Amino acid sequence: MILSALLTSVGINFGLCFLFFALYSILRKQPGNAGVYAPRLVAEGKLAPRDNFNLERLLPSAGWVNRSWYPSEEELLARAGLDGVVFMRVIIFSLKVFAFAGVVGLCALLPINYMGSQIVIDFSDLTNQSLESFSISNVNDGSKWLWVHFGAVYAFTAFVCYLLYLEYHYISLKRLAYYYSSDPKPDQFTVLVRGIPKSSTDSLSANVEKFFSEYYPSQYLSHYMVYHTTKIQKLISDADKVNRRLAYLKSTQKTSQRFGRVGFLGLCRPKVDLVDYYEKKLEDLEDNARAQQSLLSGNEVPAAFVSFKSRLGTAVALHIQQGENPTEWLTERAPEPEDVYWPFFSPSFISRWIGNVMVVFACVILTILFFIPVIIVQSLTHLEQLETWFPFLKGVLDIAFISQVITGYLPSLILKMFLYLVPPVMIMLSSIQGYVAHSQIEKSACNKMLWFTIWNIFFANVLSGSVLYRVNIFLEPKEIPNTLALAVPGQATFFITYVVTSGWTSTASELLRLMSLVSNFMGRIFLTKADEKFEVPSLPYSSEIPSILLFGLLGITYFFLSPLILPFLLVYYCLAYIIYRHQLLNVYSPKFETGGTFWPIVHNSMVFSLILMHLIAVGIFGLKKLPLASSLTIPLPIITLLFNNFCRKRFLPVFKGYPAECMIKKDRSNESMSDFYERLATAYQDPALKPIHFSGRTDGHNAPLLASES
Repeated sequence: MILSALLTSVGINFGLCFLFFALYSILRKQPGNAGVYAPRLVAEGKLAPRDNFNLERLLPSAGWVNRSWYPSEEELLARAGLDGVVFMRVIIFSLKVFAFAGVVGLCALLPINYMGSQIVIDFSDLTNQSLESFSISNVNDGSKWLWVHFGAVYAFTAFVCYLLYLEYHYISLKRLAYYYSSDPKPDQFTVLVRGIPKSSTDSLSANVEKFFSEYYPSQYLSHYMVYHTTKIQKLISDADKVNRRLAYLKSTQKTSQRFGRVGFLGLCRPKVDLVDYYEKKLEDLEDNARAQQSLLSGNEVPAAFVSFKSRLGTAVALHIQQGENPTEWLTERAPEPEDVYWPFFSPSFISRWIGNVMVVFACVILTILFFIPVIIVQSLTHLEQLETWFPFLKGVLDIAFISQVITGYLPSLILKMFLYLVPPVMIMLSSIQGYVAHSQIEKSACNKMLWFTIWNIFFANVLSGSVLYRVNIFLEPKEIPNTLALAVPGQATFFITYVVTSGWTSTASELLRLMSLVSNFMGRIFLTKADEKFEVPSLPYSSEIPSILLFGLLGITYFFLSPLILPFLLVYYCLAYIIYRHQLLNVYSPKFETGGTFWPIVHNSMVFSLILMHLIAVGIFGLKKLPLASSLTIPLPIITLLFNNFCRKRFLPVFKGYPAECMIKKDRSNESMSDFYERLATAYQDPALKPIHFSGRTDGHNAPLLASES
């Protein structure tokens, strides 16, 4: 790619970012868009209404930037939880890493690369100059200047490892402090028990009562059985829609709206009183829901939430095998009641195992299918290949601006559009693996999305964009460094444009929330207030964290190969810092709290990126005829792995569970727990089994049919 193509891509994306910022600053002031740009403030009643028209509403402004910058980390913790703080710490960590890399790369490495003579440079025509002249490929083979790159790799590795240690230590302390400051929560005293064996004489509930009363006589408190309630949930959802429709009809003053036709499209039916019709329909739905509840009695799922009197007793039950058969009486940490994913309960151990195997195969198939857009993208970065496939495009591709847009902007845009389809699929695959909570599904999808992104965005593009593409390179470990050293530098220009397109513009579009804006606009036209259901969104960690970490991998990998990528990464992380702080404070509301357990994923990804950089460095110094530097780089991945092992032993246990010291201190600090124990007995009641109050009937027909099991 030539420099002018990169400048074209930068210009297009800079213009789009400016447009998004300007549109956002205007659209956010319009009263009808409050639910789009500040749904959290609307739900909390903290947004003052703007009914009076004034000219200021039509002018762009940047006051929101200052309001996003000002809040402290303590305020962010109170608003977004520890997960939100950790998410922002990932961005801050990345800013520190690439600020250091930018100083070293732009001040030392880039001038050395550019002043090399491996590639012929025409200083009179810089705009048509290949971007490879700014990379390590332009440094002469055997040049002593390569030792500067060698020293930079060592210094950068030491700096990143130092920051990783500090962040791991800081977040682990934050996690413990968050635990100490929290009030007693049901999940701290409860475990989920699955694989409950059936008895010929007792019900599953009685079996749970008998088992834990016998083996935990001083600690066992109560339990709550789990039922399949999919049908009931559907009936309650339908009743909620009818209830909102009914409330709207009762509130309207227009008589014409209270009478209408019902049925399919309202055709060929006489007009009826819609209030009477929906009241009757609502009562029928409630009666059907109660009937389904009555059918559940005695048909429990072999799973139960078992509560204990202390946190320490809960931890003992959690970490010790309960029965002689390791597939029975399986215990795992219970999520918060609001975090429970009720459809998760699988009937048996073997069905969950089969589900996991199927998910692995599905991920492999999805990875293979994603090679199709990768091949399309790589064909666009090589115009000569595109002209061979489509000869009739030759005249069009000869136009300078068209060729610059196709090679500099279109490939990364296409790849990003295909990538938008992947996160929902990963969420769906994770949801069928038997996870007990939305947070666990989100973490699993985050891991899947991360490695899918690394393989399909980085490795697939690097290898498919090289004539050295060979499927079996990973079966020849000795050849991996040389193969990567030959393939990776050639894709530097593609990844620079990917950072600009997928990083800058995508982050700016996050601020604009285009899909929510369109949905809100269409809803105001075609839907009544009764059909609308206002929900505050939560931050999609499963898609946002992998995206941030992918850019981190690109920056670490190309730090010494092509430092030109570093300023574009710094701009991306600066945008991400301001925009995501704003979104966490005004838009997103946390639906769950994992206590910062996303950080180990970040740490592992950074360590992987460092090792990948080391392997490429070993190969590149060898290809550049500097064998001594290549040999001296070999200890770096070993040292990094040892550092990672130390961090895992030093910090990871805190993220897997809280130590006994903390639990005992918390148990001693909570003196009177009788009221909490009463609430704990029904904390994990399935929402589908709670009383139904839609119709407001006073004949007792809305009482729950299933009492809590204890």
